Amino acid sequence: MANSSQARKRAKQAEKRRIKNASQRSMVRTYIKRVDAAIAASDTTIADTALAEALPLIDKMVSKGIMHKNKGARHKSRLSKKVKALSAG
Repeated sequence: MANSSQARKRAKQAEKRRIKNASQRSMVRTYIKRVDAAIAASDTTIADTALAEALPLIDKMVSKGIMHKNKGARHKSRLSKKVKALSAG
């Protein structure tokens, strides 16, 4: 346990940030799952809408440092590829 007042404050701040970051990470996963669910249901319009909502959110998490930039790029690429294949086929 933290002994100095500075260390106690830092521990409280770290815990607040951990909870907020976990919430943000969970939210991104939910948006990604919405796109995947629409793709599984073969619903092009919902998939397009869900993708349009998910892409800026992924970018936002990358800029905040919650998600690594390569992971964000990978998710965006794979989701876009699946939605494009769905609308083409």
